[in-house]
Amino acid sequence: MPNSAATFAVTVPSTVSLPIIGSAKRFPVGRIFCVGRNYAEHAREMGGDPTREPPFFFMKPPSALVADGMDVPYPTQSADVEHELEVVVAIGVGGAHITVDRALEHVYGYAVGVDLTCRDLQGQAKKAGRPWETSKAFDHSAPCSAVTRASEIGHPSSGPLELRINGSLRQRGDIGQMIWNVPEIIAHLSEYFALQPGDLIFTGTPAGVGPVKIGDRLDLIAPTIGELSFNIVAPNHGPEDQT
Repeated sequence: MPNSAATFAVTVPSTVSLPIIGSAKRFPVGRIFCVGRNYAEHAREMGGDPTREPPFFFMKPPSALVADGMDVPYPTQSADVEHELEVVVAIGVGGAHITVDRALEHVYGYAVGVDLTCRDLQGQAKKAGRPWETSKAFDHSAPCSAVTRASEIGHPSSGPLELRINGSLRQRGDIGQMIWNVPEIIAHLSEYFALQPGDLIFTGTPAGVGPVKIGDRLDLIAPTIGELSFNIVAPNHGPEDQT
């Protein structure tokens, strides 16, 4: 159990956090949950069934997080990295077995992010029946904007989402196109995990996922939530790479 008075045998990692729009405080990030295939058109483009089956989840570690304006190094083990534009939910109040009608009470705010995916490694894992961590949970795989507080914007149930690469539109969708909406995602996820303050939930991507390459600039905008920009850069192979 956490103990602030304990003496630890190794260096304690620093807390990963995101800025909060309009506040000097920061949002501490613990776990990062991700929902798979939560937009019908994306499910179709990935060869899946867009019917309303129970949502499924995977996770990324805090080391995957990249704040707005920071560079993202291209992963060295992949030759096919793709972008997935997503709305991100920031949990402010923990709980388990949360009901749909009370779910939004647990939301601190919202952000916009990208689930970067090594599609070649994911394909290999699927074929072999293995977990997806190497394709989804690598360092710097979760760029995310500053958090906008729900107390400022409410809980958007619709609104456009857009991702551009080098100025060209690559993905466009709407929050209202989710198969499972935010309250339903929270309720379902809380049946498996006791949610904690600081958890992030990436809520799935609309259609239009595609490749990124070194030198690309990605710009995301969700007018009701926020904006995110970052560059894809060559990997840093040295021990000083702490992005």
